[in-house]
This record gives sequence, structure tokens and C-alpha cells, in this order.
Amino acid sequence: MNLAFIPSPSHGVVHLGPIPLRGYAFCIIIGVFVAVWLGGRRWIARGGKAGTVADIAVWAVPFGLVGGRLYHVITDYELYFTNGKDWVDAFKIWQGGLGIWGAIALGALGAWIGCRRRGIALPAYADAIAPGIAFAQAIGRWGNWFNQELYGRSTDLPWALKIDPAHRPEATPDIATYHPTFLYESLWCVGVALLVLWADRRFRLGHGRAFALYVASYTVGRFWIESLRVDDAHHVLGLRLNDWTAVIVFAGAVLYFVLSARRHPGREETVEPDGTAAVGPTGPDPEGQEGPTGPGAADTGPADVARSDTEAGQDAGLEPAVGTGPEPSDQPEGASKGL
Repeated sequence: MNLAFIPSPSHGVVHLGPIPLRGYAFCIIIGVFVAVWLGGRRWIARGGKAGTVADIAVWAVPFGLVGGRLYHVITDYELYFTNGKDWVDAFKIWQGGLGIWGAIALGALGAWIGCRRRGIALPAYADAIAPGIAFAQAIGRWGNWFNQELYGRSTDLPWALKIDPAHRPEATPDIATYHPTFLYESLWCVGVALLVLWADRRFRLGHGRAFALYVASYTVGRFWIESLRVDDAHHVLGLRLNDWTAVIVFAGAVLYFVLSARRHPGREETVEPDGTAAVGPTGPDPEGQEGPTGPGAADTGPADVARSDTEAGQDAGLEPAVGTGPEPSDQPEGASKGL
């Protein structure tokens, strides 16, 4: 008998008066806020505008939720579309069931739409939000703890997760403690986020390479964590479907990283139209000085130079020559406006 274990919550829903607050949904929402907050800070540090990440997230998040649910329903269709099952349950997202592969794929489509509307390159945006997505996954995995789902094989380790009888596998109804794979993946995702933050600062990753590093690092952990899980899953050549997906996605991420490093070394100088080019590995000049690409550069033009020369001449006691230039009526229309 295991005397040390991680308890599971007795209820996955907390009622705030008449409003039910489901633990799974709460974790997803908190994760999204963290991803947008951190992504926004990183975007500004790269020279982007405040609010851009949140604006694009309005497209990316709904697409990601739909994609995650579609992947889950398609790969576990027997839970919803076989005899004795209610297909309406496929829409009950609060009961759990989001596939990260579908969430990232369709979320990227939504982000691409949002980026195109603002004239932004998707790889630059992906780099900014990559560690935030990893942190969001780390938080979101605790939703599985609330639902007592997606745990691993039985174990007597001190950090084993105790599962209530109603949520135990049919093959082991008398075994109470299992590997807390939700915790393993949560901790792994925190490590991935920290790795991306460090590598991005150290090597100034750009053109989608920070995002590729996040994807490759996550899939490594997902592969071994997936091998611990005991929930029903489709198998191909002896491996769970998600293991094969992890292998394929890992290979794609590594290939993209290598090709991107060859074609586009370094980092983007400007990530957003009319934005400020970031200076240094962490953002604008910490001293607050602005170079030719800063906002102040837009205030200096030919008209300002001419005005400065005239004022300098007047200060020196020199009056402008009369009759040496065209009459006001002969000047181009734009000249009077300093264009």
C-alpha cells in the first residue's frame, strides 16, 4: 500500500454562486493569458507595437481550440460515434480532450490570418509567443488533474497520483495510484519554455527558429511521457499514434531550424510595419537613446532641415533673399506642406 501520493480533487467544478467554474477550462484560460502576456512583452522587446500579440491572438486562440478538439475527436472517434455513445459529447470541451497537435496546427492558421491583416511575418510572431505557449501548456495540463484523466501506469512512487475508483482503468479497478503524467508534462513544458528563453537571448534566434526549438524540445518529452500513459489510443507498428506524430513533428521542426539558419541567419531587424527596430538582444536601447530607425526619425525631414537653416540664418542676422525663388503661387502644392 502506497502511503505517500498526490491526491486528486474530489470535484472538477467549483461553483461561484450560480456560475460553475470548471477546473479544466480555468487552466486553459489562465494559460492563454500567460501566453499572450509574455508574448506581448517579447514582441515589444523585438520592436513591435503593444497590443499586436493580443490582436492576433483573437484569431489564433479560437482556431487553436477548434483544432485541438477536432484532433481529439478524430483520433478518439470511438468515444463519441460508436454504439452506446452520444455524439453530442464531442462538443463538451469542458470535459477534457484537446490535442496539442491540432491546436498548434489550426492555431497557426489563425495566427497567419491575423498576421496577414497587419502585414506581419508569421515566423517573427511565432518566435515571440513560443515560450508563452510552453508555459500555457504547463498550466493547461493541470486541467487533466482536475478531470482525473490521462495518467500513466500504476506505481508506488511517493509522487504517485491517487485516482478515484470511478476514473480508474477497467483492467485495474483495485489499484489506486498511477504515474502523474500530467505533472511530468507540465514540468517538461516549463523546462522547454526556459530553454527557449535562454537560447533566444544567447543566440538571437529569428525567422521562426525559436518556435522550431520549442516544437522540437516539446516533442522529445511528449514521446517518453506518452509511453507511460494507459488511456486507450490507436497504435501503429506498436507505437501510440501520438508517438508517431511526435516523431514526425520533431523531424519537421529540426529540418526547419537548419534550413532557416542557412537561409536567414540572425534575427529580423524589424518585425512590424512602422514599428521600432529592436536594438540588442533584449530590445530597445536601455538608455532610451534612439537611432535613425527610432520613432523620432520620422519627425525629421527635408522641411525640418530647411526650417532649421532658415532659423539659423535669422539668428545670425541674415534675411532671406527676395526674388531669388519662385512666387508662392508657382510653388508645387506639396512644398507648402513640407512634403
